Amino acid sequence: MTELSQVEAVKANDLSHLSGEMNIDHNDINKYLTFFLSDSVYGIGINTVKEIIEFGVITHVPMTPDYIRGVINLRGKVVPVIDLAERLGKKAAEPTKRTCNIIVEMMVDDEATDIGFVVDLVNEVIDIPAELIELAPAFGADIRVDFIAGMARLDNKFTVLLDLENVLSIEELSELDGMT
Repeated sequence: MTELSQVEAVKANDLSHLSGEMNIDHNDINKYLTFFLSDSVYGIGINTVKEIIEFGVITHVPMTPDYIRGVINLRGKVVPVIDLAERLGKKAAEPTKRTCNIIVEMMVDDEATDIGFVVDLVNEVIDIPAELIELAPAFGADIRVDFIAGMARLDNKFTVLLDLENVLSIEELSELDGMT
């Protein structure tokens, strides 16, 4: 994957906190893209992030799980879009001008597949040293424990780092692959 010099296709006036030069090294495992979802902060490893795009028209696909919003046309390619809030067992928020899709690249049957995730607001790309990441709690989390890669201690708060491999199981990824 090539290095992104700037987050593409983000509306500058709506997501001004992301404007300017963003040097993202996809090989740096300590870098995470953080975002808000249902008033909580989550993070994903930057190495899977392809781009961030504004929330737009999503075509509903019948007979898919509730957390699959549908598909979008991304430069001629069909990309499934997941409502991450619903997937994590939370109530989906109504889209606002700051709602956006994070497009990630996942491996499905040894083939790269793009998947979009709806989030309320993208926050920032941050370095999180390994010593600040703790294991997921065995109980008490408000999302499935297998969805949590770790808990990052930042400014006396925790940021939930998601394990994208588990957020979508192999069976569910196969379901998505049939839509693309």
